Amino acid sequence: MSTAPSLVLADDSALLREGLAGLLERQGYDVVARESSAPALVERIDHLGTQGRPPDAVITDVRMPPSMRNDGLEAALTIRRRHPAVAIMVLSQYVSATYAQQLFAAEAPPDAGGTGYLLKDRVSEVADFLGSLRVVLAGGMVTDPEVTRAMVRGSHSGLADLTPRELEVLELMARGLSNSQIAARMIVSGAAVAKHVSAIFLKLGLDPSEENRRVRAILAFLGDRLSQ
Repeated sequence: MSTAPSLVLADDSALLREGLAGLLERQGYDVVARESSAPALVERIDHLGTQGRPPDAVITDVRMPPSMRNDGLEAALTIRRRHPAVAIMVLSQYVSATYAQQLFAAEAPPDAGGTGYLLKDRVSEVADFLGSLRVVLAGGMVTDPEVTRAMVRGSHSGLADLTPRELEVLELMARGLSNSQIAARMIVSGAAVAKHVSAIFLKLGLDPSEENRRVRAILAFLGDRLSQ
C-alpha cells in the first residue's frame, strides 16, 4: 500500500487541474481524485471519509461551479467542519483578505490539518508551491505574501512591544503548534504558555470578543517578517 500523501484536487479548469495533478504525481504524491465543482468536491471527501480513507489534503480553487463565486472556499469550510484532519490548501487568482480570514478563522480542533491560501501564480514557482504544500501537510499555516499583506495592511501590529519569550511563543503559533505543543517544545507549563498567549493578544490589541484572535496574531507576525 502506498504511503505517499493522498490528495484531492478541485478546479473547474481542466488544464490547470490536470497540469497540477501531473506535477504532484511526478513528485510522489497520490492524487486520488480530481473534481470540477464544489459540490462534487464535498461529496467526494464525504465518500472517502465513510470508506475510512479520507485524503491527507484537499487543494481547491475559490471560484468554482455552480455559482463561480466563492463556492470552492465554502466547500473547504464544509470539509474543515466535517473532516478536520484533512489539510486544506486553497488556490485563488485574486488577493482576497476576506476569503483568507474566513478560511483561517474556521473553528477546528488543535490536531486539525494545516491550512494554506496561495495565489495561483505561486503554482508556477514549483519549489515554493511544493514547500508550502509540505508545511500544510505537516499541520502548519501558509499564506501568499500578498494575501498576508492585505490581511494586516493598515493595522498597527504592536509586535515591538512583545518580549523575546512572547515572540518565541508567537513564532511557534505561526508554525501551527497548539498551546500544549508549545509548552512541550519550550519545556514550560501549559499555564505559562496560556499567560504568554494572553499577553500577546493584549499587546496586539486583539479584543477577547474577536473569535479569530489567534489567526490575526499569527498574521501580524507573518506580515512583519515579510516586510523585513
